[in-house]
Amino acid sequence: MTADDLRETSAALAGRALELPELGQAGTVAAYVSVGSEPGTRALLDALHARGVRVLLPALLPDNDLDWGPYAGEGSLARVQHGGRMALFEPSGERLGPDAVTTADAVLLPGLAVDARGMRLGRGGGSYDRVLARLERAGAHPALVVLLYDSEVVGHVPEEPHDRPVHAVVTPSGVRRFPREP
Repeated sequence: MTADDLRETSAALAGRALELPELGQAGTVAAYVSVGSEPGTRALLDALHARGVRVLLPALLPDNDLDWGPYAGEGSLARVQHGGRMALFEPSGERLGPDAVTTADAVLLPGLAVDARGMRLGRGGGSYDRVLARLERAGAHPALVVLLYDSEVVGHVPEEPHDRPVHAVVTPSGVRRFPREP
């Protein structure tokens, strides 16, 4: 994708996501800053912040768990290199602890793909598996939303016993919802 394609995709993705009632009614949204070829999240983060939504962003811990910090605009981000992996943009201010995610009304999850059942394929580091397990242990039930390109919504992804389905996937062309488990 060209830089213009990425900007257009990011704007379309933000527009679709902002139409979700789950985000429109949220007081707190846990999100992430896209990197590399991931669908762009910056426009969405800025729009949520401008609405007065408390946006929490992850900071990767040495054991691949996630700590959380508040987003206060682009100036509140720091580029952090984690060993031989890609650099991430993380909140530069106060750290709220791994349990801060349990206060979120909606959690935006990165992924490589989502299938027709709502199962998400991550990058394999387990960071968001830990987030989902933490939410479950806390009895928290935020909306779980994955942001992807249209081509990343597929028929089937591999699944492990600890995997949990998401509630919706947002792509530049639309939203697909999945039934919530009782």
